[in-house]
Amino acid sequence: MFGFDVRVAKIVWTVFLVSLLLFITYTISSTLLVVVFAIFFSYLLYPLVELLERVRPRRVPRTVSIALVFVVAIALVAVAGAVFGGRIEDEALRLSEQLPELIKANNFADRIPLPEFMEPLRARILAFVQSQLASGTDKAVPLARQFGLGVVHVASNLIYVVLVPILSFLLIKEAPDMRAEMFSLLNKQNKSLWGDIIDDLDVLLSRYVRALLMLSIATFVSYGMAFSLLGVPYALLLAGAAALLEFIPFAGPLAAVVLAVLVAGFSGYEHLLWLISFIFAYRMFQDYVLNPYLMSEGVEVSPLMVIVGLLAGDQLGGVAGIFLSVPVMAALKIVFARARASRLARSAALEREAQDDAESLIIP
Repeated sequence: MFGFDVRVAKIVWTVFLVSLLLFITYTISSTLLVVVFAIFFSYLLYPLVELLERVRPRRVPRTVSIALVFVVAIALVAVAGAVFGGRIEDEALRLSEQLPELIKANNFADRIPLPEFMEPLRARILAFVQSQLASGTDKAVPLARQFGLGVVHVASNLIYVVLVPILSFLLIKEAPDMRAEMFSLLNKQNKSLWGDIIDDLDVLLSRYVRALLMLSIATFVSYGMAFSLLGVPYALLLAGAAALLEFIPFAGPLAAVVLAVLVAGFSGYEHLLWLISFIFAYRMFQDYVLNPYLMSEGVEVSPLMVIVGLLAGDQLGGVAGIFLSVPVMAALKIVFARARASRLARSAALEREAQDDAESLIIP
């Protein structure tokens, strides 16, 4: 009755190990987040490393080509920051200075342009907007204080900006040896399974990260050019914000649209319909043409699971959790699919062996 049950002991031990792993993961979540961003950064630069490896002389160490790629990438980021950073900063300062005055102005509500068919509803719409602004005034000071604490927290962790490229450099340099070392510890069956999983994850992450970068660049260029041609106030600032928000699935692009329309409306921009029409056309092109082309078959997650993952990611890790939710869910899907395929293959192999054994017994 009180004997030792091996099966129960294995279950308890497995639950204990999983719980311990989850606890350790939660405890070192900040460190793991830096490593994840380093992995993503590695996937951005690895195609350039491969391209340089094809023309690298044999006597030149591989480390030199990797370092050259990182130097060029950091230089390009610095140049882009020098070209666009100053203007974006000026527009942000002007907006922060002018927005409070625009909101407090007595004729602020009357200066918001509306389509002609919505003019009869102007009084109701503006009354609703004014009530929302009034109710939000009490939250302005706590929100500003929270934002200030967030800025201080980010400033205190600027060391991570330095660590990400360093870790990326080491990951690219050591990845082949790490893969070979890991496979050496596995048997033939597990080696095949984990090899397939790693290959699929490699395709997933490479397509996902590079697609996000290309979508971000496309959004910045398209919004910047269109907003400038349309005369939208703070065009480059809005384009830069939209490009950054492009890295947050689903919620990011929606927030960028709302931000652009609100800032343009608060600034008294008179052609909101043109602005909304352009944004709608661009989003249709990106979501149904550019995004599927760039993602290809790398990320295949149902919209329902994407929304659930976004909500769960927000609860677990905030903005970082939202950013990681889609690739994590796609990675879990790959692991379960490969494990299921491996189990079915083993079952089929066992059935064939049993059938062969039965046939060998029947045949004299």
